[in-house]
Amino acid sequence: MTDTLKVLAISGSLRKDSYNTAALRAAREAAPADISIEFADLSRIPLYDQDQRDQEVPAAVARLAEQIKEADALLFATPEYNYSMSGVLKNAIDWVSRERPQPFAGKPAAIMSASMSLLGGVRAQYDLRRTMVALDMHCVNKPEVMISSAHQRFDAEGRLADETTREFIAKLVTALGDWTRQLQAGEKALSPQAR
Repeated sequence: MTDTLKVLAISGSLRKDSYNTAALRAAREAAPADISIEFADLSRIPLYDQDQRDQEVPAAVARLAEQIKEADALLFATPEYNYSMSGVLKNAIDWVSRERPQPFAGKPAAIMSASMSLLGGVRAQYDLRRTMVALDMHCVNKPEVMISSAHQRFDAEGRLADETTREFIAKLVTALGDWTRQLQAGEKALSPQAR
């Protein structure tokens, strides 16, 4: 029997009716039985302040860092604000990246974005991918999930109503699981105990 992979879902939106959070809920529904998805909460993370960090790491930041350490993989969903990822997401990443050891390093990850525009948040994904490179995350390249015209793909209750989009999300979650297991197998093969 295969162990269940723990995936941490991180939404870059705090809005109650966020399409990006709704996309992550759709990912949890579409996940195969061997993948468990839990959600991070960025709502209590303050603006990054080195002086504050020098005194004490806020509890919400410590909690997020611990969730990332415990997760086998990360699944991000971000809106696009001014051609980039949301400030909420960037701020949370900046806080957690200061932890030692740096918990993003070596972590498998995947990205989705949802937007009311026709581009579906593609520029936000580009910037998030650059940040992932800086933090040594290992991002799934394909499939790419950019949900354009998001207001037409989710119903009034925030449930994904578009079957094609649901299929793309399911493929991304499956690809993240496959990629995570591949990286884990490589790590085991390189470990001193395996030699």
